[in-house]
Amino acid sequence: MLESHRRGFLARIGAACLAADASKRLVRAAEIGAGRHPDELAEVEDYWAEIRRAFDSDRTLINFNHGGVAPAPIGVLEAMFRDLRFSNVAPAHQMWQVLEPRIESVRRELAREFGCDPEEMAITRNASESLGILINGLDLKRGDEVIVSNQNYPRMLNMWAQRARRDGVVVKTVSFGGPAPSPEKVIASFREAITPRTKVVEITHVVNLTGNILPVHAVVAMARERGIQTFVDGAHAFAHFPFRRDDLGCDFYATSLHKWLLAPIGTGFLYVRKEMIPKVWPLLAAPESLTGDIRKFEEIGTHPAAIHNAIAGSLAFHRSIGADRKIARLRYLRSRWATQIADANPRARLLSPQETERASGIGLLHVEGLKPGKLTEWLWEKRRIVTVAITHDEFDGIRATPNVDASIEDVDVFAESVLKAIKAIG
Repeated sequence: MLESHRRGFLARIGAACLAADASKRLVRAAEIGAGRHPDELAEVEDYWAEIRRAFDSDRTLINFNHGGVAPAPIGVLEAMFRDLRFSNVAPAHQMWQVLEPRIESVRRELAREFGCDPEEMAITRNASESLGILINGLDLKRGDEVIVSNQNYPRMLNMWAQRARRDGVVVKTVSFGGPAPSPEKVIASFREAITPRTKVVEITHVVNLTGNILPVHAVVAMARERGIQTFVDGAHAFAHFPFRRDDLGCDFYATSLHKWLLAPIGTGFLYVRKEMIPKVWPLLAAPESLTGDIRKFEEIGTHPAAIHNAIAGSLAFHRSIGADRKIARLRYLRSRWATQIADANPRARLLSPQETERASGIGLLHVEGLKPGKLTEWLWEKRRIVTVAITHDEFDGIRATPNVDASIEDVDVFAESVLKAIKAIG
């Protein structure tokens, strides 16, 4: 028993030292980056090496699937673990009375980052939960029309399909005709689908398949002119590149924070325009007194306060880098691996947009004649590189999503490995 306590104490000391060292690294990174333009800094490996040391990374593998879920920095994890241990002493008091009220500071900081009133910001567990609140909570009647695209996230399409089966809502799915449609094509696709019965348009901010940044503001403005409500699925957008609520104009916005914000797994938010709050039913029943209160969407029963409180640390980490620097680095990494592969093998091409205003850090690589599953399997088994196979009705490929903890060496190894895989498996 004594030895067990000793090991636990030493582990906590070691973790605290790692967290302290990570904080020093951020200070050093700030010194290196001072006064440099984001595009210049994107290629300065000394700066990003300091950022990388803020993570407890396993260097025996290359993680290029941050688009699914991303690791949190050491300091964020330690803050969460600290609060979990504190809660565990006397959960009914420590968690509910001491830690849970701190959600209000998280709400305030998220609202400041997004550019909305804190009273419009609900803390959720992910984008799916946030959008599920909207899809199931809005009063729609039989025959009302909802417009989505076939590049929406599958879980959201399934939710809308269930709403159609349950309530007779008409779900209209538009196609953009390919993996990287022009903004004009996206806008036209939604415009042509609108009828007098259209009540909701749901648009993805960043397509999870390809990384295409869609023209949300233009689609929202078009819908608003016709009195149509707009949902934005921002699962891959928040903290990926700089934008604010007023850049979009939407009624509702949903995102996951365990992707590009690097928050603990199981964190997200839901923005609801203030006048719309009373019109949306919560996922789980809330008291009538909360009808106009954003907190009614957080009525989910017992949950660990430590997880959502740690969002504050992830926001601080994100701000220490800066959104402009982050997207410049992510675009640089994507361009580097995509160019190396495409230049060396004519069968390979990037299906993601390359124009800056539509390009994110997500890249979809298509290899003619090669099934994506075979390529992702080879990369993992032979090189321990984590990617994801994408198969859509209109296109396919492997998706690579490095984040700020990726090195130039990681990117170059990935490119070289893809080229070897093509030769090896055809």
